[in-house]
Amino acid sequence: MTYQLKRGPKFAAAALIAIAAFAGVRYLTKSGLLDPPRQESKAVSRVELPKLEEKLGGAPARDVALPSKEIGCRELPETRALIWAWNAQMGWLFANGGPESTQGSLMCRSQVHLRFIRQDDAEQMKNELLAFATELKKGEADPHKGAHFVAIMGDGSAQFLASLNPALARLGKEYRAEVVASAGYSRGEDKFMGLPAWKENAESARGAYVAGYLKDGDWNIALKWAGDNGICNNPDDKVYDPHCLNWAAAKDYLDAAQKYVEGYCADLPIRGKLGKKQHVCVNGVVTWTPGDVIVAERRGGLVSIVSTREYASQMPNAVIGVQPWLEQNRARVEQLIGAMLEGGRAVKSSAAALARAAEISDEVYAEKDTGPAYWLKYFAGTQQRDKQGLEVELGGSKVNDLSDNVALFGLEQGYANAFAATYTTFGKIVHEQYPDDVPSFPSAESAINTSYLRALLARSNEHEAPVLETANYATVAQAPNRVEVGRRSWQILFDTGKATFRPEASATLEELMRGLLVAGSTAIEVHGHTDNVGNAEDNRTLSERRAFAVRDWLTAHAAQNFPETRFRIFAHGAEQPREPNQSEASRAANRRVEIVLLAR
Repeated sequence: MTYQLKRGPKFAAAALIAIAAFAGVRYLTKSGLLDPPRQESKAVSRVELPKLEEKLGGAPARDVALPSKEIGCRELPETRALIWAWNAQMGWLFANGGPESTQGSLMCRSQVHLRFIRQDDAEQMKNELLAFATELKKGEADPHKGAHFVAIMGDGSAQFLASLNPALARLGKEYRAEVVASAGYSRGEDKFMGLPAWKENAESARGAYVAGYLKDGDWNIALKWAGDNGICNNPDDKVYDPHCLNWAAAKDYLDAAQKYVEGYCADLPIRGKLGKKQHVCVNGVVTWTPGDVIVAERRGGLVSIVSTREYASQMPNAVIGVQPWLEQNRARVEQLIGAMLEGGRAVKSSAAALARAAEISDEVYAEKDTGPAYWLKYFAGTQQRDKQGLEVELGGSKVNDLSDNVALFGLEQGYANAFAATYTTFGKIVHEQYPDDVPSFPSAESAINTSYLRALLARSNEHEAPVLETANYATVAQAPNRVEVGRRSWQILFDTGKATFRPEASATLEELMRGLLVAGSTAIEVHGHTDNVGNAEDNRTLSERRAFAVRDWLTAHAAQNFPETRFRIFAHGAEQPREPNQSEASRAANRRVEIVLLAR
């Protein structure tokens, strides 16, 4: 992979440039030589991610016609798509037959002539969409400048659109970028790597010094994990906070891996201790394949603390286009999406199609020292011993077909809109941690346009029922390698002495559901707790009823995402208080529902 990827593939965030006139003051401030740093360490909002544990592959085996390698359908208008080097796009690439649509390809058969362009810089992706829209505004019906589509990671799309859509809106109120479909998922390749002790006890990660590209997808993974485990984040990479996660800012995801391999260290001012510094060395990394391979093979010693394998809904591929071109060319958009998703179906059901997709990946990405076997190996994911003898998980992706998009975007009854949950969850995280940089972001309702998928669904003759292979609690709990991914208390308001929700509980329940949707590959424990007022046995019964009420609310809202087999209920009554029951405030803190996430 090129050494720019952290700026691009699957990373929507770009480094902000400090105003030159204030650079000196900012440096002195952050270094602790003037006033203490203004950017305080912050708690991280806890989020539960939806579990979508489909098998890699998983479709019935079938014969698939392989496309020619000769370019075809050049008589059709060219459509351009900018993509990162990402295995989640294997189905889309197979559908095209090559970097440019080939004879017999699904794209040509669907009357679409598509050209893939590798673009690793998310900022350049924005510029190309803006250039395209600008030409459209000038009256060019099918602009030759810029790009018709880009593909990024879903958990970075809120931040991506937060800066792009205001720029597009200057061309007219109808100009905006929208997510229209998803070609696949990261399912393990994006991860937070750290010391084995952190996996056994999250509290031991306080004071960690993690190398990563800030405000992007892999950073999101670490921030979600921190929120799930009550660990604060220090957003200021120029100071050190011994109680929180700390960051060694990297220029891209490969640089993050290299910082660990090379033993990068720094002397940072300690937050709250004027004039004192701490010598810290990188002991954790957020990265994606092949960054995880570099860590494992060149130094070792780190394991996957959590990845998109557990946070199964966190990182869907997001295909983004621009209005009003999308609506003006609805037939072409639907044809492109339909061919892309049929390509995903082919790759899931045919080893020959998957192998051909790996060859096309090698052509499109033109990455040094890889080859088709490389893309094939890390698409499936693998386990291997690192340089220090630790067993580590590397790689892991998934392609999507139409049924997967139905499940992802909640297009049938019983399925939650997991994409909207991911979009909103991580948009809020980056806003909370960097409110000046991301003061707001477009709502999920305005950013996601499922009308093209719905049209395909209405015409589909081969649509199969979406299947979410959600975690079975009994299976996960009995696994010898199970781990506790997160533990968080929720203050859900119930009517006094009852298991019915007060109206104010709705917002909390919605937030809980979004987080659990992202963590789709986890089993869920719901622990009910009360204060010590009243009879002990009555309190235990009440705590059980309230825990069941939370489970039942989730199941009622999205039965496919939250089957009863994913849960186990625990009733504690007043037996495990968080605080002494000596005041109304402490008793209120003890009246809670605790959510524990388990994975294997």
